[in-house]
Amino acid sequence: MIGRLSGILLEKNPPQILLDLQGVGYELLVPMSTFYNLPEHGATVTLFTHLIVREDAHTLYGFASERERHAFRVLTKITGIGARTALAVLSGLSTEELAQAVATQEVGRLTRVPGIGKKTSERILLELKGKFAHAIDSGIAASASSGILDVINALLALGYSEKEAHAATRELPADINVTDGIRKALKQLSKA
Repeated sequence: MIGRLSGILLEKNPPQILLDLQGVGYELLVPMSTFYNLPEHGATVTLFTHLIVREDAHTLYGFASERERHAFRVLTKITGIGARTALAVLSGLSTEELAQAVATQEVGRLTRVPGIGKKTSERILLELKGKFAHAIDSGIAASASSGILDVINALLALGYSEKEAHAATRELPADINVTDGIRKALKQLSKA
């Protein structure tokens, strides 16, 4: 198994890159989140990798972080979700956004990713519920408390965007009750 590669970046053709490791060129498929953070041609790059072996192909995937690679591996274990779909999800959402979508069970966030429909989105969220909790960092975990989630959902129901709802609830204490949380969030939104 190839777990990590460090080499010179020779080519960048989204979503594929070519790394030179002491004269051997490795083709890797990378999510766009990794692709956009790659340096210029000729620079040294280190990527975490995942190799998928099939009868007709050996495909190597590269990721900027172990967290991204873990998310890819978890996604590909879901029935009906292949490597291409997992790459699309990680290209459309950061691991933090994916973790937050799983924590809040937000189907809409995943359906914005090209190629992901409502049924696929629901399957991903259902399968990842509980399995992806360790990927949620402390900031996301704090905003994902039950009361805060209810406030966010109420703001979304009132027509505010996800960005506005999360910004309005960022300052709220985690143990706030829903009524007070909605009231304070609406005051915050009216100031903006």
